[in-house]
Amino acid sequence: REDLWVREGKILNPEKLFFDEKGSADIQLDCKDSIIAPGFIDVQINGGFGVDFSLATDDFKSGIDLVSQKILSHGVTSFCPTLVTSPPSVYHQVLPQISIRNGGAHGAGILGAHLEGPFISKEKKGAHPEHCLRTFEAGAFQDLLATYGSLDCVRIVTLAPEMKRSSEVIRELTKRGICVSLGHSVANLSQAEEAVQHGATFITHLFNAMLPFHHRDPGIVGLLTSDKIPVGRRVFYGMISDGIHTNPAALRIAHRAHPKGLVLVTDAIAGMGLAPGRHTLGQQVVEIDGLNTYIAGTKTLSGSVATMDTCVRHFQEATGCSVETALEAASLHPAQLLGIEHKKGTLNYDSDADFLMLNDSLYVQATYIAGEEVWRQDAFGM
Repeated sequence: REDLWVREGKILNPEKLFFDEKGSADIQLDCKDSIIAPGFIDVQINGGFGVDFSLATDDFKSGIDLVSQKILSHGVTSFCPTLVTSPPSVYHQVLPQISIRNGGAHGAGILGAHLEGPFISKEKKGAHPEHCLRTFEAGAFQDLLATYGSLDCVRIVTLAPEMKRSSEVIRELTKRGICVSLGHSVANLSQAEEAVQHGATFITHLFNAMLPFHHRDPGIVGLLTSDKIPVGRRVFYGMISDGIHTNPAALRIAHRAHPKGLVLVTDAIAGMGLAPGRHTLGQQVVEIDGLNTYIAGTKTLSGSVATMDTCVRHFQEATGCSVETALEAASLHPAQLLGIEHKKGTLNYDSDADFLMLNDSLYVQATYIAGEEVWRQDAFGM
């Protein structure tokens, strides 16, 4: 019901303008009963629109540009390009080509890479190629550095905490301001709790690629209600709310157990936005059939083709939560996870003016970055 004031890319406290500067608005925009919400932040996206972030190609930069442009229409204003388990040569080629940058008319901002693997469990590898998996046995953090080549643009690393020497790796990554996520793992609850005590703060796509909840040892899922989390710390967890990766009942259980930690992720692959058929996910060939994506010739799920706005709508429908709660799971919570909530994920004064206009059914009508319109739904519904 209120006005949103924007100046120089930031959300403005209008009192200062009225009282100190005796100013008024230069441009007024009628939002026509839209909901204004913070831009969505996708911390796990493997590609889309034919682009696979885990393939080292000559035109990698134009690929990442294409995805960042296309996701604007789905309300995503910042993202973490995600690489699945790959050979070291791929990390060495791709990571230097990912640069952290602000969003704008050219596309969504890049917050840094999410490296999912290769330090994960063979039993829970999911769609990750087994021959590329690695351990920390020999040199722990040095092994990780040698594999990735550089951590300059890395924001999140997903690893399996039951691996030997993972504690020292988690400590080293956390020290460098890199978020450690637990996933693709057969860890029991105490191993997961120990990882959190060493600094891990995230769970990669809860329920997928981990031990199923068991009442005597709830595994990683048990972190949602663990009493061993250090005081003042919050564990966040990603969920692929596409109606396929997690049954709506599982989504509801997680949300009711720990609503403040839920982060919606798309886990989208190159085939998002394209016709069904064969596409890639890193080293593997995947088949898309409707909203289902499988490793070719198997029934192993391999990422999703759901867009972020679809995940938000499905989450709201499945849980019956408020509109605000659904929107926060895609904006505020990922910002808090990455420690950027003072800039992104809210409409607070002085935060970046990255925001969306949505209709009552939560379909995106327009996307703004730093106060500039970067995408708008046209009259013909394109």
